[in-house]
Order: sequence, then structure tokens, then C-alpha cells
Amino acid sequence: MKPDPQFQASLARVQRLGLMVGVVGAALCVGAAFIAPSQFFPAYLVAFLFWLGLSLGAMALSMVHHLSGGGWGVAIRRIVESAASTTILMAVLFVPIVIGMPLLYVWSLPDVVAGDPILQRKIHYLNVNDFLIRAVIYFVIWIGFTLLLNSLTNSPDPAVQQRRRRMLGTISGIGLLLWGMALTFATVDWGMSLEPHWFSSMYPVIFMGGQAVSAFALSVITAVLLARYSGSFNILSTSRLHDLGNFLLAFVMFWSYVSFMQFLIIWSANLPEETPWYLARSVGGWQVLVGLLMIVHFLLPFLVLLARQVKRHPRRLVAVAVLLLVMRLFDITWHIMPAFVPSLIGPIEEPGFHTVRPAPIGTSVLAMWPLLITIPAIGGLWLALFAQRLSVRGLIPVHEFPEHEEPRHEVVGHAAH
Repeated sequence: MKPDPQFQASLARVQRLGLMVGVVGAALCVGAAFIAPSQFFPAYLVAFLFWLGLSLGAMALSMVHHLSGGGWGVAIRRIVESAASTTILMAVLFVPIVIGMPLLYVWSLPDVVAGDPILQRKIHYLNVNDFLIRAVIYFVIWIGFTLLLNSLTNSPDPAVQQRRRRMLGTISGIGLLLWGMALTFATVDWGMSLEPHWFSSMYPVIFMGGQAVSAFALSVITAVLLARYSGSFNILSTSRLHDLGNFLLAFVMFWSYVSFMQFLIIWSANLPEETPWYLARSVGGWQVLVGLLMIVHFLLPFLVLLARQVKRHPRRLVAVAVLLLVMRLFDITWHIMPAFVPSLIGPIEEPGFHTVRPAPIGTSVLAMWPLLITIPAIGGLWLALFAQRLSVRGLIPVHEFPEHEEPRHEVVGHAAH
């Protein structure tokens, strides 16, 4: 089933607007890279990881649904497939990170490695050639499984439906395993190695949980917008919206749990090679962001999503989803930027303890001005491709939800106006 002309026109407007913002943003990014490269490339990395998280989170949701089934996945299938298709774009947008490696990763500088015994012990993993080879492998895995699954879900022949479902389940099982392995190594390479003296086995899991939150939030927002065009997309009933809200709540709790467990383990162990990472993120204004993450990324969504009437009301659930997307960006910023901004001079080692010396909050805020360019630049291109993929695919997966079947409950589209 194809979208109606009104919705096609809306998607076309999104594509044009996203492309315009992306192109203008890309031009500004080039200027920022020349004017302030030491500030631009960390901001670009933050924006890249945020938008990549939407793509990879959507890919994982697609594979989970192929394995488990359920009406909740039918309602968002085309949404997550279209979002996962943007991984191809993100592979291209990885090039600036390669260009900015000397400003991002200290282990890529031979002079620094030569004077650092710890980095010398990690040189067999943290080196430029292996870093690039692994990046290619990650994107080959993600793009390959995305293209394979999307091609199979487009099969129009109902005679092979059962065989196709088994194939999708088998491929998704293998794909989910390889997706997780690739994402684990990618988060170590692109995020944790920014501060190569620090390490945590929970770090990749935190990113996985955050990507699931991002993908479900995107799915809720897009599905409710699609439901406004009830003539083309009439399968998002209140019960299915309720299911999506439950999933959103579950992954908010999962992200909160693994984030707290990492903090608890590191803080209770109190090892000098681990605690400075948290110390650097709890002074110089970053403590304000920590409070926001605790309250707005966990406590508030947790309490609100416990209410049945919120999860079954499209506008309220969309408001929660939008808030969580904003907090996902804040969380990635909190993970990445303290390794670069001049608000923290340290950690400074003194006999018996570690400490940090913060500069004024305004210094760190000003140092992150390229975020105002990089986020819309990548986001505009991402949304343009996302809208284009939605426009060329049927909104309802073929043979997954018969057109003559009526939803059992009220269709969300009537309540969304």
C-alpha cells in the first residue's frame, strides 16, 4: 500500500527542507573545520553518534520483530526499515571523523604513544590502520544486513510467506548477534578510546540501551504523524500505541540501570585509573547535565510512562518521545565532550588522590558552539533520506496485516488531530 498524495507531498516537503538544511549545514561545517578544528571535530563526533544511534537502533528493532513477531512491530516496520536504510549515509558521513583523527584520538599520534607506556601496550589494537579496517567491517555488517532484510520484506508473493518469515527470523538472529558485536567494538573505538587510559565493560551496553530508546522514540513520533493520514495508515490502534509506550518505558529503565551500575561499580572500587572519568563529568557545569539526565531521562519518563492514559494518548506519548530524543543528545554530549572542552584541566594527579580543576561554565558552553552546526547538518541529510525511503515503500508491510482486517480498538489517527 502506497501513501496517499497528501502524505507524499508532506514527505516531499520534508525531503526538500532536510536537504536544504543539510547542504547549508555541510557548508558551515567545512568553514568551522578550517576556523576551529579542535572544537569542530568533537562536536561532529557527538552529532554523528546521535544520528547513527537512530539508524542502528531502528535496525535492531527490525530484527527483534522478525524474531519475535507481534502487532507492535507491524505498526512501525516500515518506519524502522526506512531509518535503518540511512546507515549507508552514515558510512559516508564517517569520513570527517577519519580526517579529524589526530584531533580526536591521542593514540593516533606517534609522538604521544612513544611517551606513554599505557598506550604502547594498547598499540596492537589502537592504531590507525586497524581502526579504519574495523570501521569498514562495522559498516559492511550493518549495511549488508539492512539491505538483505529490507529486500526480503518487499517480497510480494503470498505463496512464499511462511518460508520468507523463517528466512527473516534466521537472518535476524545472526544479524542481531553481529550487530551487537560490531556495535560493541565501534563504541570502544569511537567513544571510549577518546580517553584511552580509561575503560569500562558497561560502556557499549549503555550505548545499546540509548539507541533502543532513540529508535522507539523516533518510531512513536513518526507512527503518530503517519496515523493522521488514516486513509493510508490505519493500523496504529491505541493498543499498539500502548505497546510502544511500554517498550519505551522498558528501555528507559534498562538504560538507567546499566548507567547506574557502571557508576556504582567504578565509584565503589575507587580505582585511580577509573574514577577520573566521572570526576571530569561532575564539575565545571557538567553536574547540571548529570542532574538533567537523572531527572528528565529517567525519573520523569519513568513516572509518566507508568500511567496507562499517557501511553494510549498519542500527543502525550509523542511529547515524552521528543523529550527523550533531546535527552539522548544530551547524554551523548556528556559522554564525549568532557574529553575536549577546556572547562576541565586534569585529571591532576597529586599524592594519594585525583582531582580536577574546573573553569567557568561559560567556557565549556562556548567551546561547544559547533554543535549548533553539526547536529542540524547531519540531521537534515538524515531526515531527507529517511523521508525518501518512507515515500517509496508501502506503509503497511505486504501480507503482514490484511487490508480488510479492522483494528480492534480506536485508531490513533482520529485522536491525533
